[in-house]
Amino acid sequence: MKSEDISGIVERHRNDQGSLIAILQDIQARYSYLPADALQLVSQQTGRSLVDIYGVATFYRAFSLKPRGKHLISVCLGTACHVRGGPAIAAKFCSVLGIKAGDTTADREFTLETLNCLGACALGPIVVVDGHYYSNVSPVKVKEILEETRAGLKKTGVRDDKRIFPVELSCPRCNHSLMDTAHKIDGYPAVRVTAAFNGSHGWIRLSSLYGSPVVESEHEIPPDVVVNFFCPHCHTELTGAGPCPVCEAPMVPLMISDGGIVQICSRRGCRFHMLDLETDIV
Repeated sequence: MKSEDISGIVERHRNDQGSLIAILQDIQARYSYLPADALQLVSQQTGRSLVDIYGVATFYRAFSLKPRGKHLISVCLGTACHVRGGPAIAAKFCSVLGIKAGDTTADREFTLETLNCLGACALGPIVVVDGHYYSNVSPVKVKEILEETRAGLKKTGVRDDKRIFPVELSCPRCNHSLMDTAHKIDGYPAVRVTAAFNGSHGWIRLSSLYGSPVVESEHEIPPDVVVNFFCPHCHTELTGAGPCPVCEAPMVPLMISDGGIVQICSRRGCRFHMLDLETDIV
């Protein structure tokens, strides 16, 4: 961690409303988590209490005080999943990955966590990997899930892959809905944001089906170009989710209306995406 980087981030947001969250977002975007030394520097340079800073950092699940892996595995241990074998499934993941719940593998590929409920009790035991739901999981399926995660999404259409589902998204800064109900992609309202790249500026529409790569844009976006995304309402640039684990381009954070964050890679052609769920939503 470079202290001058933290100082630059703090200075950039010094006059912003709600600057602390923006500062923490930028720090996490740079380091993929919030280093303790960085939070101490933020406290010194903003005059805010370190207790208050940690309070914000631990309240929002989008922030992490420990480095996270490329893939986030969530095992439900709610009542319904617990009685159907949830603890045995969590133990199997721990055994295969060689880590405890809450930890990340040494190669930074997997982070494992347990949650109290994912709201899909009838389908339990439930495991969620990068936002993709696996229902009626048994310990024997654990290795299969890990192998499938390493290989990526199955190459099936969005209509055939039951792990692909619609989400309703909003701006993480102003909370205004980004849904374009008048324009549909994949049969659902599109997500409309503003895009800028190589001197061009215009609208871009994304499929609201999580996992679908379908994109429409006002201007043709060349392959491998990194696009800057902006909210069409408050005009804030949508940044701060961290670098893409695949191509290192900035990830774009979009808030789910009922809680959680979708992150998509900003590089044209890179299909990496992930979903960080709140504990009380599906």
